[in-house]
Amino acid sequence: MTAPGASDGEAYTAALRASLKSQYHAALAMLREGIEQCPDDLWTSAAHTNAFWQVAYHALFFTHLYLGQREDDFSPWERHQADNQNPDGIAGTPDPRSDLPLIPRPYSKADVLAYWRICDDLVDSAVDRLDLHAPDSGFSWYHTSKLEHQIVSIRHLEHHVGQLADRLRSAANVGVRWVQSRP
Repeated sequence: MTAPGASDGEAYTAALRASLKSQYHAALAMLREGIEQCPDDLWTSAAHTNAFWQVAYHALFFTHLYLGQREDDFSPWERHQADNQNPDGIAGTPDPRSDLPLIPRPYSKADVLAYWRICDDLVDSAVDRLDLHAPDSGFSWYHTSKLEHQIVSIRHLEHHVGQLADRLRSAANVGVRWVQSRP
């Protein structure tokens, strides 16, 4: 239903914003549950290419980053460790010219949950500020519209939620419940 005085375009944009917010919150709720249920021995286990903490932090880092209109607007989390080659937590190809460690020191579960809270609290106001009609994503490595970039961002978050949920099921027979929309 269109609000009094609102155009169809405004109503459509409001519906898009509501859907984006709902899906960000739903995916983040599933991520939080996975983090909370992760056994301590799995949190830093080297059994996978990237430890559980790395994938969880990486998902939050990019969710936080992509909730901005442009890459230049990003202000990292106060406990963000920039003193490494891959501050998003996932190791890339090592730079042999760098003295920096490849990845950050492991974040504790409490640290990642604190960052989770910041990201979840940011969603509504950040989505409200986005120009969803912008023809470019605002990020030099994504050549899509802003709206499509937001969909890609949610897909990225959900990809890692699924990865961690599968890891929990395989390693500890722990399930992560499906959240369809804003909890």
